Amino acid sequence: MTDGARPHVVVSAAVSVDGYLDDATPNRLLLSNDDDFDRVDEVRAGCDAILVGAETVRRDNPRLLVRSELRRAAREARGETASPLRVVLSRSGRLDPASAVFGPGAETVVQRGEPLEVLTSLAGRGVRRLLVEGGGSVQAQFLTAGLVDELHLVVAPFFVGDPAAPRFAGPGTYPHGPGRRMQLAETRPIGDVVLLRYLLGHT
Repeated sequence: MTDGARPHVVVSAAVSVDGYLDDATPNRLLLSNDDDFDRVDEVRAGCDAILVGAETVRRDNPRLLVRSELRRAAREARGETASPLRVVLSRSGRLDPASAVFGPGAETVVQRGEPLEVLTSLAGRGVRRLLVEGGGSVQAQFLTAGLVDELHLVVAPFFVGDPAAPRFAGPGTYPHGPGRRMQLAETRPIGDVVLLRYLLGHT
């Protein structure tokens, strides 16, 4: 638990070279590759909860489960659930109960409020490590609030170039500007994409 008060927060995103999370078509743009999807699965397995926004649920309909049977078994051997708690951040609470995130495989909770309120609530549930997977506006809320400890950014080797498409971390006041750089902890080529892992520290 960071500072004994809130979970350790990891933001994970995949972007094009020009910083887009997706294109503007109805179909989901695949920015990553199978090896990186497996890396993300490993990160998921090491967390107590996975958080996404309501728009990600509506657009992508993710299940947010650990895919690897071996990783699920290892979690259960540690006395944990097979997959982490699933958290949906929604201001309105209006979500389709038939969405995959409410399906079997893990518990799901819907949270409202600001990021710090959400983290406090999750800490009360015993969440020590939280993975924030999307979307861009939700990730930006945590980043601008100075509540992110690690940023895992995967860069795909192509451009999107569509101003109507969603971008990662849009306009805002971020604690880590030119005068307060993030610490680059790791660079890792994964097939044709590259992982940049930053440590953000405390604000």
